[in-house]
Amino acid sequence: MQEPNKKKVFDYSLLVRIYSYVKPYKHWFYFSLVLAILIAILAPIRPYLIQLTIDKATGKNIIIPTWLQFIFPSKNLNIAAQLVIWITIFQIVFIIFETIIRFVFSYLTAKLGQHIVKDLRVSVFKKILHLRLRQFDKTPIGTLTTRTINDIESINDIFSDGLIPIISDLLTIIFTVATMFWINWQLALIALIPFPFIIIATYYFKESVNASFIRVRNAVANLNAFVQEHLTGINIVQAFAAEEKEFKKFEAINQEHRSANIKAIFAYSVFFPVVELVLAVSIGLTVWFIAGKQLNPGLLIAFILYLNQIFKPLRIIADKFNVLQMGMIAAERVFKVLDNKDVEPTNNTSANILQLKGDITFNNVWFAYKPQQYVLKNISFNVQQGETVALIGHTGSGKTSIISILNKLYDIEKGEILIDDFNIDKINISTLRKNIAVVLQDVFLFAGTIKDNITLENKLITNEKVIEAAKLIGVHDFIMKLPDNYNFNVGERGNSLSMGQKQLISFIRALLYNPSILILDEATSSIDSESEILIQKATEQLIKNRTSIIIAHRLSTIKKANKIIVLDNGEIKEIGSHEELINKNGYYTKLYNLQFNINEKILI
Repeated sequence: MQEPNKKKVFDYSLLVRIYSYVKPYKHWFYFSLVLAILIAILAPIRPYLIQLTIDKATGKNIIIPTWLQFIFPSKNLNIAAQLVIWITIFQIVFIIFETIIRFVFSYLTAKLGQHIVKDLRVSVFKKILHLRLRQFDKTPIGTLTTRTINDIESINDIFSDGLIPIISDLLTIIFTVATMFWINWQLALIALIPFPFIIIATYYFKESVNASFIRVRNAVANLNAFVQEHLTGINIVQAFAAEEKEFKKFEAINQEHRSANIKAIFAYSVFFPVVELVLAVSIGLTVWFIAGKQLNPGLLIAFILYLNQIFKPLRIIADKFNVLQMGMIAAERVFKVLDNKDVEPTNNTSANILQLKGDITFNNVWFAYKPQQYVLKNISFNVQQGETVALIGHTGSGKTSIISILNKLYDIEKGEILIDDFNIDKINISTLRKNIAVVLQDVFLFAGTIKDNITLENKLITNEKVIEAAKLIGVHDFIMKLPDNYNFNVGERGNSLSMGQKQLISFIRALLYNPSILILDEATSSIDSESEILIQKATEQLIKNRTSIIIAHRLSTIKKANKIIVLDNGEIKEIGSHEELINKNGYYTKLYNLQFNINEKILI
């Protein structure tokens, strides 16, 4: 999902929202702010001590600071050798102390960021799990992957390299400039003459890199979406020899990613030499001013160190601001997911229903995936508890849409759907789906063991129940022939099993959850004859004594169904048993003669 490459304005309300996630860790946050201030206060001390040391060593009369005399009360710091020795010792201890402070600061901000990233990632994934299916119809999976992983990881940079480090750097600059003016305000003014130029350069650098990074983010999202889609459909790409064509598409997206990065690299390549040039000018002005009056080595060295302390943060502060800005952009994308209101309902305004019987009624139901483009039109039918209903019709007639809206994967536009005389909108979504089992033709298995895919890692389902269900379906012997039996790893998407074997696994799963209503796509077009026999037996076992809606593909199922619903172009053409519809010599008879008399396995 391409997002516009437009200039972003710093959104402080967004920053406030990000920092609302700090609340559980506010003691870390406040402590890191204290450390940021402490680092800024400590920054000017070492150059000042070096100035004192050089001044004393060169015979210049200096006033020993009271705080230094307090630290070394028993030492005569007016003696040059004593002052140099003890300040050097103090410097060593001071450097160790400052290093520890900086380490704790860096570790704490990174730790804070990682905890917030963890909380955000949990919130986003939980939100994605409860989004309605239509959101996935219009949003590429790779884009949601980017939101959940890449963008959230960028939010970590707000804490580890963003706002708090920027505050620390700004305070360091402020305290250093203040110290320079305190020591010699005239020299400070001369030395900082080029300072406005670096501010202007920093601004333009920030804007240039920010625009590039927005392009990079969009390119990353597009890359993730493209790769995700093509790896999932790699069999289609290879089957139609489309490797070269798809590779060229990938190259175009990747080239956009490269171009955006190169533009950012160019900005860095220009900015850092400019900073060095401005620093050199400032040092030159400092030397010129001191040499024009009376050469003072201590003051000269101190001011050169101060200038480095100012320009060193400036070299990276624009970069850090871009990190902050990119974290904000990433956060905006993440919050768009979190703010998505199109989620599955969780309220239950009816009585507390725990177990459904299985009576199903469709009353004048209209449904469209897109507004006003109806795929189901005025659908009405009734299924009694324990009945088996077969849905037949050409591709696109609306069979799959009926089972999708019954399971409340999508909302209907008009009409009502009742189960046991309860409108499904009034039934708790979790209760509804626990009472409906869906076995689809294209079975999806997760990477893991057969047992985990059967139980969906429900700890309440014991091994004995799994084996009992497998025997009832008639697949226990097949599983026992596999390496590790029920602990056999099926691989990603169950690729180590055949189509028929995967479908049999899903049958066991459905039986274990003992649903009141079974929805079954019983297609067997891509499986061997042995698996087909097992699936036929498993189907008979599954539909026994429970309401079943079957997308029918086999003549045997259609004949055994209590009721056949014939669909065409989203409308019900006929309803009745096999014999009733044959006797009518209508739409069903034509469909039957056209397809089923030729071959019982032809797909509808």
